[in-house]
Amino acid sequence: MRLDGKVALVTGSSQGIGQSIADRLAKAGAKVVINYRSHPEGAEVTVKQVNALGGQCHMVEGYCNTERGYSIGADLGIVDDVRRLVTESIEHFGQLDILVNNAGIEKRAPFWEVEENAFDAVMNVNLKGVFFATQAVTQYLMKTQRPGKIINISSVHEELPFPNFASYCASKGGLKLLTRNLSIELAPYGFTINNVAPGAIETPINTNLLNNPAQLGALLKNIPLGRLGQSNDIAALVEFLASDDADYITGSTFFVDGGLTWNYQEQ
Repeated sequence: MRLDGKVALVTGSSQGIGQSIADRLAKAGAKVVINYRSHPEGAEVTVKQVNALGGQCHMVEGYCNTERGYSIGADLGIVDDVRRLVTESIEHFGQLDILVNNAGIEKRAPFWEVEENAFDAVMNVNLKGVFFATQAVTQYLMKTQRPGKIINISSVHEELPFPNFASYCASKGGLKLLTRNLSIELAPYGFTINNVAPGAIETPINTNLLNNPAQLGALLKNIPLGRLGQSNDIAALVEFLASDDADYITGSTFFVDGGLTWNYQEQ
């Protein structure tokens, strides 16, 4: 399998896109650290799914351990938590090769009503958390002289306006340029970094949309392929970018949106 012998950390992988990514990477042969903040029960579901895949054992104190998944609770908006998450991931599986920065939040409000704590919450998880998780993994990879893959789950809103979500757009726009900058800075060390930018994906975060036929219908008119995306549409691309097949790709954003970005009209 294309990720045999690799260990991946997927932030925010207790549900939705992150859960699908963790499952997909495990099916490709990787061992996976599943991260959660407020849904430990979802993380345990992901762990069970991953461990059910089995795999080659690694020896731990004389015993054959076939564990493929392990969960760690951490808030990506707190730098100390981010650093602990990376450290514990390495300690548990003995190495780390792939970081998927998936955790993210959004808060709806007209720009003129956004409060500082709401702005900070979005930026802390979506941008600062990514910055310092990537830094911690980079420090480990440099120290151990290992190649590495970093994949950020961005959004079409790193390009598209999204009224009433100014802080979210700012965080994803910042992520776009951070990725481009790091692709240059980290390339001499053998690390690649790319963004995957989902469009409208059928996940728990979109429950209200899925239950509003008028809003859903208007959105689908903006999507040339005529449907919402599925979590596995994102996970499949992440698997590719995490593999050796993507060794010559860095600093890029890949839109997974059914054509939405180039056909978008704000309603």
